[in-house]
Amino acid sequence: MIKIGLLSDTHGYIDPKIYTYFEQVDEIWHAGDWGVYEETFVKLKAFKPIVRGVYGNIDGRQIRAEFPEKNIYTVEGLKVAMIHIGGYPGRYAMDVKKWLEVVKPDLFISGHSHILKVIRDPRLQLLHMNPGAAGNVGFHHVRTAIRFSIDAGKIIQPEVIELGPRSLMQPDE
Repeated sequence: MIKIGLLSDTHGYIDPKIYTYFEQVDEIWHAGDWGVYEETFVKLKAFKPIVRGVYGNIDGRQIRAEFPEKNIYTVEGLKVAMIHIGGYPGRYAMDVKKWLEVVKPDLFISGHSHILKVIRDPRLQLLHMNPGAAGNVGFHHVRTAIRFSIDAGKIIQPEVIELGPRSLMQPDE
């Protein structure tokens, strides 16, 4: 069994509460729009050595050098496909549905919308997760993340984490 902490749309801000919520996770996954490399990837990598993800539309060359646009991997028998701008069941982004039909993942992860969603797609036989936005930039009102475990190809114990209201002021300002 492996424990995962899932983030997206941090836009250069890692809430200190993430370190408490993700203390017991084995890996951190990030669905793009990291923001400032040193303020996001470097801090998360120092906290948990295994960080998987994709780059988002706002990410610069350092994040793009570290992560692909699309990421496909298998963890504990669960095939994962991740892309930043992906949509969701019934409203996939252009060409994403075709990609998913070819890849055939068990879990499809995207970010970008800043809207937390966990939805089954019975047609493509997958679970879609969008962790919402964990950062302070965007139109969302509540910053969110997801924590879950994977055991023998199954997602177990999924939890939505509310980090608090979006604020333009960061705690140390």
